[in-house]
Amino acid sequence: MAENGEIENEIRAALEHGARLDPRAWPLRVEVAGARVTLEGEVPDIVAKRRAVEAAAKVPGVNGVVDRLRLRPVERRGDGEIAASLAELLTGDRELVNVTVRRLEGGKAHLLHDAGADGAGAIDYEVRDGVVTLTGRVISLSHKRIAGVMAWWVPGSVEVVNAIEVVPAEQDNDDEIIDALRLVLETDPFVPADQIRVFARDGVVRLEGYVANDQDRELAEHDAWYTLGVRGVVNNIKVAS
Repeated sequence: MAENGEIENEIRAALEHGARLDPRAWPLRVEVAGARVTLEGEVPDIVAKRRAVEAAAKVPGVNGVVDRLRLRPVERRGDGEIAASLAELLTGDRELVNVTVRRLEGGKAHLLHDAGADGAGAIDYEVRDGVVTLTGRVISLSHKRIAGVMAWWVPGSVEVVNAIEVVPAEQDNDDEIIDALRLVLETDPFVPADQIRVFARDGVVRLEGYVANDQDRELAEHDAWYTLGVRGVVNNIKVAS
């Protein structure tokens, strides 16, 4: 118990200094069971969520982190509102036009868009307590990634579980991540994608370029963290003076 207590103290210090989470503003629950750690509670954004897990994983003696962290939404919305907003994004995106989209609710599947038998697969989604769960099958990692990012974009979404299967399976690599993130940035109407360059090495993304303001810089970084498979983000985007 004493050893677990020491690990917990080190994790809390890492959360405060490494993930920059003030424990008074963001009182997270930390549970240590042997070498496995569970983090639970609300965090301000996707950057804090990813950095918190990374910081905890780096503590000596930790071998596995269970991430139960949720984003604190700027706008709290009901599951129905979240589901309706996600439906608009998924069915309105040109990259997913050949993908069938269904909403799962109460054990029933509601068809929102039918791509037909020759389509590129199907995405099913369900929203419970602000958590979006994506399932189904698609033919590419890019389809899986853009659907996941869109789920994060929806106001009120607090967590995204992306369990979409890619069939046939594709081998992931840095080039796949770069291509997907470029697609995400081009799809995001609030980010000047043509002013941003994307690089990746071993899953760590580096963003370069110039944007007009801090908000554009921040949104681009958030999009990178939203993208499945990204292990870290180095934001070298500069704000033009």
